Amino acid sequence: MLQGFRAASQSWLGKIVITVVFGLLIAGLAIFGIGDIFRGGGSTAVATVGSTKISAEAVRSAYQNQIQRLARQVRRPITPDQARAFGLDREVLSALVTEATLDQKTHDLGLRVSDDTVIRLIKEEPAFKGPNGSFDIGLFNDTLRQAGLTEAAFVQEQRAVAARLQLAESITADLPVPLAAREAIHRYTAERRAAAFILLPEGAAGEIPAPTDEQVKTYYDDHRSAFRAPEYRGVNLLVLDPTTLAKPDAVTDEEARARYDADKGRYGTPERRTIQQIVFPNEADAAAALARIRSGEAPFESIAGERGLDPKSLDLGTFTRADLFDPAVADAAFTLQQGAVSEPVKGRFGTVLLRVTAVEPGSVKPYDEVAGQIRTEIARERARDNLEKVHDAIEDQRASAKPLADIARERDLSLVTIASVDAQGRDPKGQAVEGLPDKDAVLPALFRAEMGADSEALRTRSGGYVWYDITKVDPAHDRPLDEVRDQAVDQWKAEETDRLLSAKAREAAERLDKGETIEAVAASLGQEARTATDLARGRAKDGLTAESIGRIFATPVGKTGSASAGDKARVAFKVTAATVTPLVPGSDATVEQQYRSALADDILAEYIADAQKQAGVSVNESAFRRAIGGEY
Repeated sequence: MLQGFRAASQSWLGKIVITVVFGLLIAGLAIFGIGDIFRGGGSTAVATVGSTKISAEAVRSAYQNQIQRLARQVRRPITPDQARAFGLDREVLSALVTEATLDQKTHDLGLRVSDDTVIRLIKEEPAFKGPNGSFDIGLFNDTLRQAGLTEAAFVQEQRAVAARLQLAESITADLPVPLAAREAIHRYTAERRAAAFILLPEGAAGEIPAPTDEQVKTYYDDHRSAFRAPEYRGVNLLVLDPTTLAKPDAVTDEEARARYDADKGRYGTPERRTIQQIVFPNEADAAAALARIRSGEAPFESIAGERGLDPKSLDLGTFTRADLFDPAVADAAFTLQQGAVSEPVKGRFGTVLLRVTAVEPGSVKPYDEVAGQIRTEIARERARDNLEKVHDAIEDQRASAKPLADIARERDLSLVTIASVDAQGRDPKGQAVEGLPDKDAVLPALFRAEMGADSEALRTRSGGYVWYDITKVDPAHDRPLDEVRDQAVDQWKAEETDRLLSAKAREAAERLDKGETIEAVAASLGQEARTATDLARGRAKDGLTAESIGRIFATPVGKTGSASAGDKARVAFKVTAATVTPLVPGSDATVEQQYRSALADDILAEYIADAQKQAGVSVNESAFRRAIGGEY
């Protein structure tokens, strides 16, 4: 069944079925510190499937987990507005409703997973295995404790997950893939085509005369929205963070030198050591192996081979002392002479023998070289400690309606003044505006705010704050023709060029279709006749784009056509051949498995939809909005 868990996780629906199973649950909760998702957090159900209820706490925990995973992926904080724009709220609710539907169905069918099965699955999970490959109860308990989970709650959830998977597997197991479907897929993926073609670059359209005033006006009137100016806003920003608040010049030389003397190792390159390791089940075995090594009976590599280790893979790597998270291993490795073997070391993952094969000595920079860096460090630490106090003081000044410019001047802070910026962070010339902190969070706030209204400080990624005052608002408006005339002329010419090229390509294709040779047609257009073979769907080749090759595959053999060729070019072509290699039995195993997975997803989706219809699904929208963080 464990293999079934892993296989199920490869499809989108399988992921829904086992959303919080084993590794995903443990890794996600351990990394992000999410509490026990099964602790009570209110009695109001967010949704109900039959008699199965989805609690507000379950929704809240799953939602926060998804937000933090996405933030980790994109490497920036995700605001509530952004999360809703991504659809995370509905995605989480849909996944929980799907799980509840399967739980309701397993209950109705009387499906239950035995204690022995659940225990076996947990013991077989690689995330809970120690260095010897066996289940490690200490590692299991530590992982649950770090995640804030109780053993009973975790076991209960795994029992539910296993039951869901059993139900899903019973519906989708051993689905046959029709031979006709396999042949159709094979034809689609294995087909190769050849074509003769003429590539018409932008210059083939000829000289485009300047448009008349009437043509420009007509084009402008027909495309007025394309020349519309977006809303621009002027803003004053006051940024408070450890960097802006820090005063390195206020740090004395005595303070900086004391910091340097106390921790010189930070200001240079630390010593690095290449370490080898052999793990033993107990201290006695390690001591016996060490005696054999030191007596010359068996070298270090031979002992490793006896333990089933490849001598080539003995190296742990090259580390500084700080890189080694096991203190016992670090202490032993960094006191050894190069080439020597350590006494048995009782590490976190068992008793080990260590050998250092290389030492890269460390170095320390002189004080004068790092004095400026040390002063900045100390100044930022002091600023960080003082940050909240300054924040509260500025908030008091804001409450008394003091302008940001006055606050910045009084506190010797820089005021960022931006004359005009649109919602994408560009100025009226289309250039990116410099000096905007945390654009992804600040810009949406600027364009939600009202001029003259109080605004709350925004928290920055650096741990500071940003206050802002809207100084002006230029509403979106239609630009007059005189202002955008050059832009309108350029766009008119571009469209006219594309129109003429398209007409020439169609005419060339028609001539080819009537029997003219491609050499003759190409010569009349001042272009070169080309051929391309072994063309595959979706792959650009021989000057043909993926889009134009797609058109070639949509055209019967012996017929002609035209298509866009990218970068203001067009192509006229004639399909000359199409070949498909025979389907060899067994050669399409991967395609067959992909088709079977897609078919299983479709069948399971239909089953869940029918189960929801039978059981009935209700959602308390008010409770749902509260669970994910407020009304919207």
